Amino acid sequence: MTQHTPPPRLPLQAFASPDVGSVVQGAAALFWVPQAALLAMAVQGLASGQGLPAVQLPALGILLLGLLRAVCEAWGARRTFTRARAQLTTLRAQAASALAASSPLDRSRTPSGQAASVLAEQAEALVPYLVRYQPARWRVMVVPAVIVVAVASLSWIAALVLLVAAPLIPLFMAIVGWRAKAASEAQMVEMGGMNAFLLDRLRGLATLRALGAVDATAVRLGEAAQSLRERTMAVLRIAFLSSALLELFSALGVAMVAAYVGFHLLGTLGFGAWGRQLSLGEGLFVLLLAPAFFEPLRELSAVWHDRAAGEAALQSLEQLQRSEVPLPGANTSVRATAGAAGAAPVVAVHGLRFAWPGEQELFHGCDLRVAAREHVAITGASGSGKTALLSLLAGLLPAAGGEISIGGVPLSDRTVSALRQRMAWMGQKPHVFAGSIEANVALGRADIDTPQVAAAMRFALLDTVAQAHPATALGEGGSGLSGGEAVRLALARIAVHPHADLLLVDEPTAHLDTETAGRVADALVTLARGKTLIVATHDPVLAARMHRTISLDAQALERAA
Repeated sequence: MTQHTPPPRLPLQAFASPDVGSVVQGAAALFWVPQAALLAMAVQGLASGQGLPAVQLPALGILLLGLLRAVCEAWGARRTFTRARAQLTTLRAQAASALAASSPLDRSRTPSGQAASVLAEQAEALVPYLVRYQPARWRVMVVPAVIVVAVASLSWIAALVLLVAAPLIPLFMAIVGWRAKAASEAQMVEMGGMNAFLLDRLRGLATLRALGAVDATAVRLGEAAQSLRERTMAVLRIAFLSSALLELFSALGVAMVAAYVGFHLLGTLGFGAWGRQLSLGEGLFVLLLAPAFFEPLRELSAVWHDRAAGEAALQSLEQLQRSEVPLPGANTSVRATAGAAGAAPVVAVHGLRFAWPGEQELFHGCDLRVAAREHVAITGASGSGKTALLSLLAGLLPAAGGEISIGGVPLSDRTVSALRQRMAWMGQKPHVFAGSIEANVALGRADIDTPQVAAAMRFALLDTVAQAHPATALGEGGSGLSGGEAVRLALARIAVHPHADLLLVDEPTAHLDTETAGRVADALVTLARGKTLIVATHDPVLAARMHRTISLDAQALERAA
């Protein structure tokens, strides 16, 4: 058995780097510098008595630069949005592939409700993060530096005022941002937990009604919704606080520059202009650039919540990709022969080693051989490894060492997909998804038609159930079917798969009454004629009907080691 390693994951932060659209949007903001210069030139010309000719050329230049700026911003925004949607699609596909590549028996696997919430809802927070926050961050890095250089060329003290006021804004925004990120993460967790709770209760709605627990469930759901509301309001309060801090410091910075320029033009303050007197046009130019210096910071503050929500969504998507138990063969497209068709396989296990993550080894050097067409019962106490052994044989769990062969073909990443084609699996709790009974029996196999499904249902005695017809729709989790009927549905799934010559069955009669358990056992033995059958069971009656019984108690494991 080959050692399985999880597939490499792309770093999610790599998707957050600025693109050409962000750069173009940032460059478009710089057009205000020449526009301000032209406007100041026009005012200076009017003040010096040059009249209308002093305004015409600057006005034309301002118009052309404005049109160019609008085109650049529109193109950059469209390019950034298209890239953001493409990246979101890539991240979703990457997370979905990682979920599909993890074993269904992985105990750390994200609950389906939470995973659906992350992929469908929380992941959308990446679009504002990439479309609004990334361009705003780029403009903050470029535009203020250019404006400071332009202002400093005329007045070093005005530039100094801007430089002193600017660092205070990101400092306090960072302090607030740490809290905003934590609040956003808590909101994401609360939302995912509530969705998981709601999905779980919807699946068991029939049971809740039978137990009279609908009102208690509604109360708990209301408490979860109230907790989510409080966490959402906490995020919004922090976002408003961040905006208030920015407006305070930017208003103080602009006011100080305006006060200096005004007193300097009046002659009260004669310093700060490199030893000379600023003209009206030069003073106006500095005044026009001062608010523009803080404009990128103001935009960054407005989208600061998008950053916190986006980074929390990135972490949630990354969490979906963490798998402690990978699914063998999930990341390989190589197909190998599954062995001779129509011949029941020999199952051989040699030196098998396996342990759940963070736990002691369950199997250490375990050996097992099941002859072709032999029926074997695996017994043992709960936790002895019956389900784990069947899952290893089915290729649903990766072994830490040893070798498993099915029909003489070693089970590995290269062969597991082909070998599964000759297996039929029946778990302890057969999953029934929302859809017709025919779809639940066929499981999407194209070579299975309605007559075959009907024949399999007759074999499993489902045709005697009033609500069990091929076209009947079932709810998620099998609402509409009893526990015994769900087991019969799982038998029909096996019966409709004629090519399966290795049957792996886990506790088929658990939680069934004596009569139903006897019928299930009869159908299973009939179905397994001429095939290899390995069944894990606590039922001594079912075990007695097998050719051989293997106990997985502690002494047996010690002997196998």
